[in-house]
Amino acid sequence: MQITEILAYQVGLPLFEGSYKWSGGNSVDVFDSTVVEIRTDAGITGFGEICPLGPAYLPAYAAGARAGLAELAPHLLGLDPTHLGIFNQAMDRAMRGHPYVKSALDMACWDILGKVTGQPVAVLMGGRFGDDFVLYRAISQDTPEAMAENVGVYRAQGYTKFQLKVGGNPDIDIQRIHRVAAELQTGDVLVADANTGWTQHGAIRVANGVRDVDVYLEQPCMRYEECLAVRQHTDRPMVLDEVMDDVAMVLRGYKDQAMDVINLKISKVGGLTKARQIRDLCVSLGIAMTIEDTWGGDIVTAAIAHLAHSTPPEMLFSATDFNSYVTVSIAEGAPQRQHGRLAASSEPGLGIQPRFNVLGAPVYRTKDRA
Repeated sequence: MQITEILAYQVGLPLFEGSYKWSGGNSVDVFDSTVVEIRTDAGITGFGEICPLGPAYLPAYAAGARAGLAELAPHLLGLDPTHLGIFNQAMDRAMRGHPYVKSALDMACWDILGKVTGQPVAVLMGGRFGDDFVLYRAISQDTPEAMAENVGVYRAQGYTKFQLKVGGNPDIDIQRIHRVAAELQTGDVLVADANTGWTQHGAIRVANGVRDVDVYLEQPCMRYEECLAVRQHTDRPMVLDEVMDDVAMVLRGYKDQAMDVINLKISKVGGLTKARQIRDLCVSLGIAMTIEDTWGGDIVTAAIAHLAHSTPPEMLFSATDFNSYVTVSIAEGAPQRQHGRLAASSEPGLGIQPRFNVLGAPVYRTKDRA
């Protein structure tokens, strides 16, 4: 089997709640997503998706994903997409860095591999644990009162894990955490995610200010060393996200005992192949994971579901259902939230079929070199 053509589609994903806000005054109203289609000479086609959280979250942005794809795709024609190790090595040789550019391509190859073997991606990644798995709900940054009110709204949808978007003024963030914590019920889990927004001294102030609250602190500062310093000043459990971008950083964090949980985003590390490597390492080391991506629609949600469903439940802290946040469905067959939980498709591959009437005409395509 050989890759004969690669196409890309651009689609906007508006939010049900109008906007999504996090640290530093950043917000997004419509997510700019790119869907990748890989065609083969065997008539089997795979699909992937990449959707950066705007240009100010990670070193990634939507137009960059499409520009990088146009640069990278010609180097991949003629390769066998089911040989995932060789495929990823070819991508890394043709383009240094830019893991988010490679993510949707790798995702599409997993979709093809599943279709060729007649197996869901979750089975290929280790097997399906249980019937479903738990989700968290992100609460967009707002006033302490508004964020607290959202807890009841989201609990009615079945969520029991809540991720507050903090990372602003430490005094207000302390109020946000206390106010939301007052709304929690037995069994609820609270995470205060600063998205790198605090200074080291500000983060330590927050940690001291919420030492009586059962709360996880997530990615308090920009640099790993700053996060480690905060970790060493608090007994609140720590989640690291933005700085955990490859195997080496996970090993460094494990050696330093810098975190209890990592946030494993598929596109941040370069796709499902490398995400699975990190997942399996974390399972071996005893590091729990939230499995998700930077953002996305139905295809990203399907990929998250397969990786999460094939993760031992005791090591899966949580996962995300991005397609329930947005108003546009880009694929049939994508998993849908049920009472705060999600399940991967049992169909071959990712189990999705793009809605081409929604995607429209491709914005990029590359023909067979022959």
